[in-house]
Amino acid sequence: MSLRVVFMGTPDFSVPALRALDREFQVVCVYSRPPRIAGRGQTLRKSAVHTVAEELGIAVRTPTTLRDAAEQESLRALEADVAVVAAYGLLLPSEVLQAPRHGCINIHASLLPRWRGAAPLQRSILAGDEETGICLMAMDEGLDTGDVIATGRVPITAETTGGSLHDELAELGASMIVDGVRCWCSGTCGAVPQAHEGVTYAAKIDKKESRILWEIPARSVDLQIRAFSPYPGAWFEWNGERIRVLRSRFEDRRFAAPGQPGEVLDDALLVNCGDGRCVRLLELQRAGKSPLDADAFLRGLPVPVGSVFG
Repeated sequence: MSLRVVFMGTPDFSVPALRALDREFQVVCVYSRPPRIAGRGQTLRKSAVHTVAEELGIAVRTPTTLRDAAEQESLRALEADVAVVAAYGLLLPSEVLQAPRHGCINIHASLLPRWRGAAPLQRSILAGDEETGICLMAMDEGLDTGDVIATGRVPITAETTGGSLHDELAELGASMIVDGVRCWCSGTCGAVPQAHEGVTYAAKIDKKESRILWEIPARSVDLQIRAFSPYPGAWFEWNGERIRVLRSRFEDRRFAAPGQPGEVLDDALLVNCGDGRCVRLLELQRAGKSPLDADAFLRGLPVPVGSVFG
């Protein structure tokens, strides 16, 4: 089946899906967020999807809104069979949702109806979920409320970070979307309405959430570190320096005299938390430096036992 597909996406997460669709269908146009000023040189930087689309020879449009009537007419003129949306970043009004012949399919990084919204990936780790996944969703005007076409699942383990889960779900979405588009446009698969129970919302990550508060339970500290690795990066202050933590391990043990929250309990960065249990810091990064495992970090910045992180 030769299908005309419009792709709407912006960050790295969306790139594998774009490449998969381009191999199988005619991607007639890519929509992405406009280039933004970035870097020390304050130059305009195209999004990851924009860059890859140009490499693939696909026309790119970067409107600031899709509510403009002329922009909507331009989309209709593409005569697309379907639009695929993956972390695009703009709201799609009803005129846009209805423009392709078979509507719009969203690649959403959670097991709907859990974690509708902007940051499902990090929220699933923060909440201690044991699994998450990808839902292909037939989009409607609600916030991730559309019927589900297909679901893929992945476990969340004690080693899962925001970065590793991002990559795993991006590849899973790409592996699902080609068959999803084929079956949806051919009418050989249906869509299941989302359950009314179990709805949760994944609010956008606020950078204020990334500061480590050692007074909270150790398991929560470990989840925070892993959810925010590598971005925005959980951090603490010590001796006036901000230090990011990129990997950690929860250790369910108590000491007879554990000390205060944030206190370093051994020479391998075992840190006491508010419930008397511990987190071991495995990978850290000083400002302006490269990430280091704990051993290498301590060789460059010794941390005596008994130190208390702020």
